[in-house]
Amino acid sequence: MMKKIKIVRNNACLAIALALLFAACGTKKAVVSSSSSSPNTTMKTPKSNENNAFPKLNFIQKVADNAVYANNIVGDMKFNLKVDGRDITAPGSLHMRKNQVIRIQLFIPLLGSEVGRLEFTPDYVLVIDRFHKEYIKADYNQLDFLKDNGLTFYSLQSLFWNQLFMPGTDRLNETSLRKFEANLQPTTATTPISLKQGNLNFVWNADTKSGLIGQTTVGYHSAQHGNSTLTWLYENFMNVGVKRFPAKQTFTFSTTATRQKRTVQVTIDMDEVTTKDGWETNSTVSSKYKKIETKDILAKIMSF
Repeated sequence: MMKKIKIVRNNACLAIALALLFAACGTKKAVVSSSSSSPNTTMKTPKSNENNAFPKLNFIQKVADNAVYANNIVGDMKFNLKVDGRDITAPGSLHMRKNQVIRIQLFIPLLGSEVGRLEFTPDYVLVIDRFHKEYIKADYNQLDFLKDNGLTFYSLQSLFWNQLFMPGTDRLNETSLRKFEANLQPTTATTPISLKQGNLNFVWNADTKSGLIGQTTVGYHSAQHGNSTLTWLYENFMNVGVKRFPAKQTFTFSTTATRQKRTVQVTIDMDEVTTKDGWETNSTVSSKYKKIETKDILAKIMSF
């Protein structure tokens, strides 16, 4: 019984870890509206900058072209969470279906029974606590830490899928790619690609030769909501068709948006990366489960 309680608490810690990092992944809706309505026209580059601009744009395009073609990414994983002096490890699984869902499930070690899941779709967030038979299902506007920062599902998806992204859009085109900057130095092993949008600063460190993203850093600075930094590290790339996908991902989030500064580190280490599609896109919650108010479950999570 004590082991089950401990695992449930670990799952609650996972929820807060992801909830906290979401605050660094979005922008205000006003910014989203502005960027998505930008005309899709080719920007003219001054002749004096052409020699530098085109190699940089070609490299940014190369990085963008590394995106995996598959519609599904599925695999068993070892999940690790470090927060508030605790070091928690549990087996789990990751199911992602492009533009539809990101699902993380945690299981009781040895027994294999699911203890909880966290699911994200373009329309809502779902948290299921199997042990207490409780759940929360809320759209992004119902969650203050998401609403206040204009989080979009597609920003989070791009982080998990190891891709460049621009907050407020679900895809990149030539016009949006020209808004990125690349500090291209052929003699260095990695090349940083940067983007500034509102209170957010993004840096993707990509391999200069392959264009694979090895690390993404997101900085959020706001007088109202505090300062937050998210660092997402990608390792152990595996073949997925003709592309490569990072089977190991470690994301570290630090924020002053909470009452006291908190740092959370999550590692997802997949045994293998498959493209299996024989699974349901959306989870169904049992009618026996109790629905918890958003503010209540957030308070509950914060208490662990």
